[in-house]
Amino acid sequence: MTRSSAPLTLIGVDFSSAPSNRKPIRLALGRRQGAVIRLESQRAMTSLTDYAAWLAEPVAPGQGWVGGFDLPFGHSRELVLALGWPTEWAPLMAHYASLSRDQIRETFAAFCAARPVGKKFAHRATDGPAGASPSMKWVNPPVAFMMHAGVPPMIDAGVSLPGLHAGDPDRVALEAYPGLLARELIGNRSYKSDDKAKQTPERLIARKDLVDALEQGRTRLGLRLKLSHAQRDELVDDGSGDKLDAVLCLMQAGWASEQPGYGMPAQTDPLEGWIVSTPTPTS
Repeated sequence: MTRSSAPLTLIGVDFSSAPSNRKPIRLALGRRQGAVIRLESQRAMTSLTDYAAWLAEPVAPGQGWVGGFDLPFGHSRELVLALGWPTEWAPLMAHYASLSRDQIRETFAAFCAARPVGKKFAHRATDGPAGASPSMKWVNPPVAFMMHAGVPPMIDAGVSLPGLHAGDPDRVALEAYPGLLARELIGNRSYKSDDKAKQTPERLIARKDLVDALEQGRTRLGLRLKLSHAQRDELVDDGSGDKLDAVLCLMQAGWASEQPGYGMPAQTDPLEGWIVSTPTPTS
């Protein structure tokens, strides 16, 4: 199903598995008008409790949201089969949520230790073409813990995850990945760091170039970002890149909101999921 009604809110979510005042979960909220995505507001959530409460906020029929979330929604089928975990998504997520982070780390470390160099991790079909880390990675970045913290509240709140889990059609969550869009615009240049000592002039220039490219619509998504002067300065000045990452996810959500099936390939594995706007591999 595709949502394109005028009141639809678009959301980009830069997620943290351990949000705090120093590094909150960042939301970028906007709307689409034709080929333009206008950034309307930004929001920070400093706890997972706040995140869960936000997901569960009711919306009026036909006035909901489509969000792009920067966290994985599924594990690779190869990993699931090797571990003997449930091979249907909802039972798999229930099992995964029942594990502690220490159990996840130990299980995945043992899996990797038994595999040859260069093939330590199991990858989903979407990871390669998106240039994303495997969803089982537990450090740098800890995306395995991000899934563990971020997906169960979506299920509890009754949010719809297309291709994976049916829920409220007025609250639609899609897996996004800001690095996919950033690399398209500025290549492999680094534009962010959580370490203030590494928030260099070069990274500042890279953020400025990235924002300029978004405003000019220089992506294959065919969308332009509309910002106020103050919003532009805020995105460029944030050395962590978290606010800009939320906006990149917003753009991916905006593209997906107008695509049949939210732009997900028909052959998407219902266990693994798909990162929206990832180029579909050609056979």
